[in-house]
Amino acid sequence: MNQERIVQVFFFGFLAVIAWQLYQVIDPFLAPIAWAMLLAFLVHPALDRFHRHIRSRSLAAVIITIIVALGVILPAIWLSARLVREAQALYGSLASFTADGGLKKFVQWLGATPIGARSAAALARRGYNLEDEIRHFATQAGKIVSEYALAHGGSAASNVASSILHFGVMLITFFYLLRDGEAWYEDLRALTPLSEADQSAIFGTLTATLSSVMRGLMLTAGLDGLTIGLGYFVCGVPYWAGLAILTAAGGLLPFGGTAFIWVPIAIYLAVADTWLKAALLVGWALMALTIIDNFVKPLAMRHGTGLPTLALFFGLAGGIEAYGPLGIFLGPAVFSVFAALLKVYQRTYVNDAAAVDGENADAKPSTAASVAPVDELKRSMGE
Repeated sequence: MNQERIVQVFFFGFLAVIAWQLYQVIDPFLAPIAWAMLLAFLVHPALDRFHRHIRSRSLAAVIITIIVALGVILPAIWLSARLVREAQALYGSLASFTADGGLKKFVQWLGATPIGARSAAALARRGYNLEDEIRHFATQAGKIVSEYALAHGGSAASNVASSILHFGVMLITFFYLLRDGEAWYEDLRALTPLSEADQSAIFGTLTATLSSVMRGLMLTAGLDGLTIGLGYFVCGVPYWAGLAILTAAGGLLPFGGTAFIWVPIAIYLAVADTWLKAALLVGWALMALTIIDNFVKPLAMRHGTGLPTLALFFGLAGGIEAYGPLGIFLGPAVFSVFAALLKVYQRTYVNDAAAVDGENADAKPSTAASVAPVDELKRSMGE
């Protein structure tokens, strides 16, 4: 092994070790870094528009970062305060319900129903009282909830602190990606030992895939809010317009999605209004989501990626399973980049090899053509 080979082995081995250590350093912050990259990619056109009016790119990046931060922080503060007030109201309602004899009335109502009467009779045959059992169950449930809150209060506080830290890391990364992201992108392309055409194919495919997924998510979330919001309006749900906006925001979530909004509303309609309106809302929401998620979303995301519908389905489902919420973007991106690499391989190694073989075949003389000059030479020598 010559000295140059030894230097290469040492360099790449040392590079692999340092790369692994670098991964260990940034591993706790991979999720906020990935979200910052996606957000930077999403708002990059807005940055270009700001930069036309504001000469300083840093100032434009600061303005957009502040807007994004306020767009997350203010709704979170409002939602937290709302949840606290609702929890306090619920606790007061339960306390007044118990103090005013509501539990006794509930037991009487339950005993008047066929199922409640059979349950009360079955408990009485075993020496139990339905009201005492319900009261005991409510007491035990309250005790379990209190113990759980006491035991996990510290972990909840630490999770809140961790979320605040990750949000800060995401904002810092987001700002620097907006300001310097283009230069880093060009440096990354320059590091790849591929031709310009191959670089354009791979990076262009990645950009088109992320754009298509973003566009598909925003389109389907808007349709979710519009269609299910129409159901809120028809069923007479109060504040239906604001709830429609919340439903559209829920459509961006990978798990649960719009069900976090319209399922509680359907329960509210069943309790406060009629079962018919609740059933109508549930049926309308399920029909709308079936059409939007199974037909509109694949078509919207497929446009621009060039992926078959089956590959896009596995990219979304497998990406969520492997990467969590980020898998919505990473799964289709992996499929698209893999398809682009296969095209690069075909163009570089398969088509070029076939072209070289064809040129060799054309350059090789035929048997008749190669024998004829030899025979001519023999005849001339014989003469």
